[in-house]
Amino acid sequence: MAGIHITDIEAAINYWRDKKPSSDGITLAPEVRALAEVYALMVFYREPEADEFSMPQPALQAWLAWYESTPDTPCIAICSTSQGDEECKGCGRSFDEVQLWTEMRPAQKRQTWRRITLSGQAWRFNRYAERAGGSASDVPLAQAQGEPA
Repeated sequence: MAGIHITDIEAAINYWRDKKPSSDGITLAPEVRALAEVYALMVFYREPEADEFSMPQPALQAWLAWYESTPDTPCIAICSTSQGDEECKGCGRSFDEVQLWTEMRPAQKRQTWRRITLSGQAWRFNRYAERAGGSASDVPLAQAQGEPA
């Protein structure tokens, strides 16, 4: 089961707060309110992930709208899985994740994004950061040299 990580809920809340700011500083946009209710329950019960299948529809729709604003694939067009690697040096995805990417649900894709981002070992985060829309200077020197973060 793919869950939606609490950091994705936070990012979606901030997306909607920027997109639909409160007119009076008190009231929340419906999307923010729906996501905030899920977030509050996650914090209260100390859950790191929300179940995508039991999430209330308004919150799920708000999260999916945020998800659509994020990059779909971590691919930087340097795929070492085509050369036989089990994990792509370019993006950090496994061979199966690369092959099944178009069939994966948004929550599954975000789990993959989270894993490869936390690892930070893929070339998209250091050697070829400019291909991913960042710059190599955005990555700490030790990480850029391939040392663990």
